[in-house]
Amino acid sequence: MRIAVISDIHGNLESLSALPESYDELWVLGDLVNYGPDPGAVVDFVRSHATIVVRGNHDHAVGFNEDPRCSPPYREMAKETMQFTRSLLSRDQIEYLASLPLIVERTVQDTRFVLCHAAPSDPLYKYVPANSPQWTEEMKLVSADVLLVGHTHTPFVQLVGRAQVVNPGSLGQPKTGSTKACYAGWEKSAILQSAEYNLARTLSKIDRMPVSAQVKEDLKAVLLSGGRSTSSASLIKI
Repeated sequence: MRIAVISDIHGNLESLSALPESYDELWVLGDLVNYGPDPGAVVDFVRSHATIVVRGNHDHAVGFNEDPRCSPPYREMAKETMQFTRSLLSRDQIEYLASLPLIVERTVQDTRFVLCHAAPSDPLYKYVPANSPQWTEEMKLVSADVLLVGHTHTPFVQLVGRAQVVNPGSLGQPKTGSTKACYAGWEKSAILQSAEYNLARTLSKIDRMPVSAQVKEDLKAVLLSGGRSTSSASLIKI
């Protein structure tokens, strides 16, 4: 069984081209929308290709017209792009985002997986980075060999006892210091991967978004620097 695991696409349609050409199942760990220029096309792609999808904080925000609870440097970006996103999506697409489950359990070839966007104790909003001792407590809340999470936009594999926490990183807004789209593959074990995509096309689309000039520049800076630009350095997005 070959599984592609992605998270945090954020309306970046071009980043989906980074996925491998063949996989048996596609699992999506939330945040299909906000920030990027193509939320509708991303939602449609996920609906037609993914086997499992869980709800992220931005999916929840768009689905229920609520605050996604971002950290201060991202609040204006989230506010303006959420208005843009909701104006583009159909009622059916918005209802789809609202209907996504918070946690999914799945067993594949005797491996027990639990999938959520942030963390089992708070599937939408809790920010737990790599190597945090908090993962020990989080793993006590689930019965899993592998816990799959997103939200931090940074890829990692962390052992917690005999179990693993795997974060594929962000496909559409990576924060690794690189512009490459991040994802994970699973075939008996997790493999963190990254690949180039047509970033120039995404940047051009951002330039045409009906948001403020400052938000456009901030969105592009995050993508161009892999989350490490001067204006966006050390930003935590929750």
